[in-house]
Amino acid sequence: MVRIKFDLELHYQVFSPGCDFIFNIHAARTRSQMVVQERLELSQALIPQIYTDPASGNRHMRLQAWAGPLKVSYSGIVDISHHVGVPAQIPETPVSRLPAPVLGYIYPSRYCQSDRLYKLAIGEFGHLPQGYARVQAIQDWVRKRVAFKQNTTNSNTSAVDTLVEQVGVCRDFAHLMIALCRAVNIPARFATGFDYGADPALGPPDFHAYVEVYLGDRWYMFDPSGTAIPMGFIRLGTGRDAADVAYATIFGSVDSQPPQIRCEAVNDAAARFELPVHRSEALSTDEAAARWA
Repeated sequence: MVRIKFDLELHYQVFSPGCDFIFNIHAARTRSQMVVQERLELSQALIPQIYTDPASGNRHMRLQAWAGPLKVSYSGIVDISHHVGVPAQIPETPVSRLPAPVLGYIYPSRYCQSDRLYKLAIGEFGHLPQGYARVQAIQDWVRKRVAFKQNTTNSNTSAVDTLVEQVGVCRDFAHLMIALCRAVNIPARFATGFDYGADPALGPPDFHAYVEVYLGDRWYMFDPSGTAIPMGFIRLGTGRDAADVAYATIFGSVDSQPPQIRCEAVNDAAARFELPVHRSEALSTDEAAARWA
């Protein structure tokens, strides 16, 4: 089991009174990710509304801020238990056998235009044996052809744009991998979280976008950007693409500063806590889904 302590600070200067915010910054509560402790502090005297989406499990916070400075502080401790699978034993699931809640993740979406990448995907991956190894090949293909570079894309960049420009950040790597998986009928979804294991050369811990692919009977994690340690991800939300899980959606005029995130993994063998490491096995923090008969 992995235990991670985290601390997040978001700073805004709000110019329009009655500015509305919708945040997706709360750690998800799943059978594999237990929120042991959490604390939320707001610099303004506001009463936030916090709710959990029944379909995705994403936790959203809505608030209306006054003009002036706004500081959002959120900290906590999570315990994460990973399902560990043997890649060679993990099959793809035929569309006819996918659980109903998974079906939405085989269609094109705003940033993952799988329909436009169908010929490419079939040409590159259609001949490969089905299973975990084929998804691994898609991840490796994306990682080989796209260079990670900050400040090279924007909120409008899609999977097709990334394929053409061959440069991007974690969000762009994730969109391209998702689109290619869906193009060969493999369900894939966009996931966001806190990144414990960022490469120090790329900066401090940050929000991170990665991919979850449905294989066998559960969602397995992949990090196409290769800049983090999946075993150290704290899941915040999942969706079809980045449009579903922005950490902050703002309705009004504001200036914002870069988020400040600190993460610390607990190393305590006596308590059975281990540090996140890169592993060759397949990892999942999502419980098995019932098959659709």
